[in-house]
Amino acid sequence: MKNNLIILILALLFVGCSKSAIPKVEPSLEVPTTPKEIEVIDVNISKEKVSENYVKFSSMPKTQLIKSSFNELPDWENEDYKKAINSFINSCKSSKTKKIYKKLCQRAERINDPKGFLKEEFIPYKIKKTKKESGLLTGYYEPKLNASKTKKGKFIYPIYETPKDMFVVDLGSQYPELKNYRLRGRVENNKLIPYYDRKDANKKPLNADIICYTDSKIDLFFLEVQGSGRVTFDDGETMYIGYDNQNGHKYKSIGKYLVKIGAIRMKDVSLQSIRAWFKKNPKRIDEVLNYNKSMVFFKEKEQAATGSLGLELTPERSIAVDNRYIPLGSMLYLSADMKDNCVNKVVIAQDTGGAIKGSVRADMFLGFGERARAIAGKLKAPLKLWILLPKGGI
Repeated sequence: MKNNLIILILALLFVGCSKSAIPKVEPSLEVPTTPKEIEVIDVNISKEKVSENYVKFSSMPKTQLIKSSFNELPDWENEDYKKAINSFINSCKSSKTKKIYKKLCQRAERINDPKGFLKEEFIPYKIKKTKKESGLLTGYYEPKLNASKTKKGKFIYPIYETPKDMFVVDLGSQYPELKNYRLRGRVENNKLIPYYDRKDANKKPLNADIICYTDSKIDLFFLEVQGSGRVTFDDGETMYIGYDNQNGHKYKSIGKYLVKIGAIRMKDVSLQSIRAWFKKNPKRIDEVLNYNKSMVFFKEKEQAATGSLGLELTPERSIAVDNRYIPLGSMLYLSADMKDNCVNKVVIAQDTGGAIKGSVRADMFLGFGERARAIAGKLKAPLKLWILLPKGGI
């Protein structure tokens, strides 16, 4: 069975089997609102010996936890416990949060002492980094684009819905070992082949409905990276749009490419530095953007930036995580050492992202607007994480 699985995996990798939308090197460049999909399938649980000091839960088989206490959480006494509980109550609207915390979701709505409730009902467990990891916090935001409902003047760059000729195969329906993995492609001469990449899509229109046209291919690219945003039409109307699908090609970081060609130093890579380079080198924009073959497709949304739980994200309380290690819907305590100040607070795992890889890795949603973009574009800080679980575990 194992040999057959390996053969299947190798076959899939040749026809466009990919991980969810946008991984990154640059701090803010991720798509958080994506399903779990594959670039390489890890079929082996870690063989590393687990010390008797570590705690394991069957629902988190890859994650090593160290039992802790609230006194060990940095700056715990200065937390806004009411806001922390409100974010937890909001997340309890999702079935995944309810599954983890069960009756605590109902009880949280009736409490008078948020701090006491947290200390009495939860146990913090420090999440241990793997040998290859370094804990990292980055940020993302909800961008704004100018747009027109028709192609005219400067509005020439289409924002596509999911193409009608792109097939998405749910592998888990036939192979339980590949649960939540998907394969994308198109049919040509009765064969399933990879879907068009970014460069191909710019050569001719895709077989897809167009939501609207924007006036900047750079802004459109960063919309793909962030995963959701708002478009303001030339008549003043505003529309929310968000991630719907992806073309199946592996994401390649344009920040990493710019470092490779000597345009930007690795330590200086940020959303701001990339934009500045584009402004100075307009003739090379297509070269750089096409280096990333991955392309994201959108759909209209009824609410602002929404995470993988289907809930509207809360600025500075919602984070994207790697749900191979951290369950979506779980409550965590985050401690990040930033240059100007430290961030220590309760957050909720409400989103995922293609580049959020590892157990101590998070992308914090920072909201909408210029301030959020400015912070998200530069945020890159060492991170420590604790997961707050109900007494008795999950």
